[in-house]
Amino acid sequence: MNKKKLVIAIQAIVLSSTSAWVMAEQQVDVNPASNSSDSQSSKSQDVEKISVTGSRIKRDSFSMATPMMSLDSEALEDSGLGELAEILVDEIPSISAGVSNTNSQSSVQNTGLSTIDLRDLGTDRTLTLIDGRRAVSNSYSGNYISLSTIPAAMVDKVEIISGGASAIYGSDAIAGVVNIITESNKTGFEFDIKGGQATEGGAKEFTLDTGYGTSFNDDRGYLYVAASWNREFGLHPTERDRARYESSYDYNTSLLCNEMNTVEGDQCMRDITPDDWRERSDNTLGGTFEGNDWFYHPENGLTEGFVEERDGLNLELYDMLKVPIDKLATAIKVDYDLSDDLRARFQVHYSDNHSVNDKAPEGQDYNDDELRVDPVTGESSLVIPGTISPDNPFVPDAIRESAGSSVSWDRTFAEVGNIVNDNQRTTLRTFAGLQGMAFDNEWEWELSVGYGKFKQEQRRSNEISIVKLRQALDAEVADDGSIQCSDAQARAEGCVPVNIFGYNSITPEAADYIRANPWIDTDITQLSIGGYMTGDLFELPAGPVSTAFGFEYRKDTQEVNVDDELRNLAVTFNDVPDFKGEVKVKEVFAEATMPLLRDAAMAKNLTLDLSLRLADYSQKNIDLMSSYRAGLIWEPVEGYAVRANYARAQRAPNITELISPPRGDYDSFTDICDGVTLTSDEPGHEACRQEPGVIAGINASEDGVFVDENSGYSPNAGNEDLKEETADTYTLGITLAPAMLEGFRLALDYYDITIKDAITSIPNQDILSECYNSSVPFGGDNPFCADITRDSEGQITEIIQRQFNLNEEVARGYDLSLAYDYDLNDLGSLSFGVQMNHVIERSASFEGNDGLETNEFKGELTSGIFTDRATASVTWRYDSLRIRWKTKYKGSMVDDYDRVEEWQELKAENQALLDAGDPDAIANPEQPYYLYYGSYVTHDLSVSYQLELEQDRELKLYGGVRNLFNNLGPWVPNTGDNLETGAGNFHSAYGGGIGRFVYLGAEVLF
Repeated sequence: MNKKKLVIAIQAIVLSSTSAWVMAEQQVDVNPASNSSDSQSSKSQDVEKISVTGSRIKRDSFSMATPMMSLDSEALEDSGLGELAEILVDEIPSISAGVSNTNSQSSVQNTGLSTIDLRDLGTDRTLTLIDGRRAVSNSYSGNYISLSTIPAAMVDKVEIISGGASAIYGSDAIAGVVNIITESNKTGFEFDIKGGQATEGGAKEFTLDTGYGTSFNDDRGYLYVAASWNREFGLHPTERDRARYESSYDYNTSLLCNEMNTVEGDQCMRDITPDDWRERSDNTLGGTFEGNDWFYHPENGLTEGFVEERDGLNLELYDMLKVPIDKLATAIKVDYDLSDDLRARFQVHYSDNHSVNDKAPEGQDYNDDELRVDPVTGESSLVIPGTISPDNPFVPDAIRESAGSSVSWDRTFAEVGNIVNDNQRTTLRTFAGLQGMAFDNEWEWELSVGYGKFKQEQRRSNEISIVKLRQALDAEVADDGSIQCSDAQARAEGCVPVNIFGYNSITPEAADYIRANPWIDTDITQLSIGGYMTGDLFELPAGPVSTAFGFEYRKDTQEVNVDDELRNLAVTFNDVPDFKGEVKVKEVFAEATMPLLRDAAMAKNLTLDLSLRLADYSQKNIDLMSSYRAGLIWEPVEGYAVRANYARAQRAPNITELISPPRGDYDSFTDICDGVTLTSDEPGHEACRQEPGVIAGINASEDGVFVDENSGYSPNAGNEDLKEETADTYTLGITLAPAMLEGFRLALDYYDITIKDAITSIPNQDILSECYNSSVPFGGDNPFCADITRDSEGQITEIIQRQFNLNEEVARGYDLSLAYDYDLNDLGSLSFGVQMNHVIERSASFEGNDGLETNEFKGELTSGIFTDRATASVTWRYDSLRIRWKTKYKGSMVDDYDRVEEWQELKAENQALLDAGDPDAIANPEQPYYLYYGSYVTHDLSVSYQLELEQDRELKLYGGVRNLFNNLGPWVPNTGDNLETGAGNFHSAYGGGIGRFVYLGAEVLF
């Protein structure tokens, strides 16, 4: 087809239906704030067309219809951080940490990942691109792109587009897009070395970055090679004084005072000192037996009268504050002009990410159950180690004489070794494509294919097989006088009897027998094929209508394999069954940019952007997905603009959300049955007393009160009936760049995102409330109760968190960006910058037993969503010297809104008693600690100096101090009534205990 016929055909399609003004893998820069001398010159100028990466033009939040922020290499360097994800979180208030090595200490699957979360809507709703292209995921937990898989030297800049962008980029872009743009024209060799550590010790980091770029064959080709190696040594709790304190917090609802656990039990904090605080486990190194009757003292041996908070084991000292990690990332990029109109492009990225999290040895008691799955039938059952017979030859005489028909026990199996969670991740990403010009060089096209492969090898060392432990605890005296396992079949299979009575009583042979080293292997692949064509379709009075049309095919596969034999042995490890699946999608898209007015009265520029994407997914419950967007930018006069966008964005469920069976995980919650007595009348307590285990727990306690000691085990499960979630996104903003104030720019943008049929799980606290405290009676007819499991002592052993299409999620707020450059003449120049995010609403709703339930998350530490976040900086440049001061602000928080409500009710009840003259009322009730957290402010200082060396070489020396005044954040107790707990009494939202961090670096360019 010749050009004229093609253009006429396309014009007919576009003009016949606005819905066909569509889509985009290509964006057109309308540059609304740019200068133009007159209407005619504006019309005659060529509108520069760019690929979806936006890498060939400079764009920022002041010159786009869609709100956007950008970080260049200078901003990345000034941060002093080695992780790209940490830099983005540090610099841009609307971005939060997804998974990092300061918040994944308890995670089995995700340690070592480095992801981001835009608008606090979840990592799965933030689409991360590399040069405008999708990348294979780095986790089966979701569509997680670990930014540490990209060499630092390869990154030119990062652009963040907020608001629904599915019409342009496809599924997952509900909160927005983070686009990592790689180097495209840098030449020469660069070598960068950087190191640092916290001034209080620990948290050491060391980074090497190298890059080399060159053109070849008379500038027809361009080559760039980069490699990065980064080691983060981690932070151990013994390296922080605060982490040495044991803290188990409680609020006494009778005395209305704040308490900490002590050797004597909970005591009001006003009457004790932090040295009195205790939080111990009865899983001691030598064992406790028959409840608290007997234990092994490290010096006195077998001793009567175990007191947990005096004689127990402090397990908190085993939890890393920051997990150590090694990262290697390499990349090569080649562009080559095959002719004047045809360019070949090629990229390969490879990364190897290794994290090792050393944890406490496994602790067990006679009643701890683990899941056993028969490898033949697939049937599952719960297995416990069981009590020990008094006839067991290892049982000491003193215990045998006082025991009844069996001996109960608790113990930490230190002889087996510390649990080690080892995650090895390798990622390969490749891309190849052709770019060319057509129709007299007026239209540009591209065809490309991409392939990515991710593999995770997860090894968990020194766990325990409960099946083998049960066999090994059943011992007898053999005919020859030796001690052997009682079960003949177990002996034939190598059973070695285990002696748990005393320190180091388990022999190496017995430890080897019960030890289990489970593994999980994950393989994920992604194949994508796409193409587009872009050009000016026709001319309007205000200028050409620029368009782009394209298609994309993508296939994602995922397979999770586990050691099925070990599943048969009931291992003390999060159970993750085998599962695999694939998703295929075919998409077409289009985009049109229409200049409506140009250089008219009160309309220097008025431009309309329209885009549409149609997607056909292979999932059974997803019909044809249509995402679309309309954006308008109006510049009444030069330097002042209004921008508005509406977008319909969608996200299809990922493979894990669809088909995953229950996978082991942990999530903190407080049992609604905590504090139940035989007569208590608190909400839900009547239903709690219908649980036989809770009644058993009440009867077993000394004071007749059931005490919650749940493990937090909360496996995640998929749902094959899920459908896509749909978001309506509105943004409205203004930009100002007044000519009277040269160098000043301001952007203010409001956003409103409402997600219908949101794919998420119901919080554990709500599941408990719906089961025990709703109009639907407790029992088999209440669907929420089916996901709660208790043991014979009433303790919750698991709450299953299933994925559902819930009613809706809402995120509303505004962003403020300000920049001002001021020339000091002979004294250099100053640059000022402010970035701020304010959250108006961040909520989620679901249909409960009694109607619609809505949870508000903003300003709640359990949700990690700050109402206000801001950064402000000032940079002074003088010749080759650059000094930057940056201040970061996070607003006040509450621990959890349920606790706030409970406190308000308690206070009101007490005040009513005071008003009535009740002598039991508390005259001066204490406000609960760890309920309200104040604002958090830190300051950073960075300095760099550039030296010109001989032979066109350059040396840059740089360094700085992060968190200059060592603000360690509020005290967040390890455990207790506070719903959000902190490792080592620190919280990752406040730096995770790292504190003041000093770094130095040098970069050589030649």
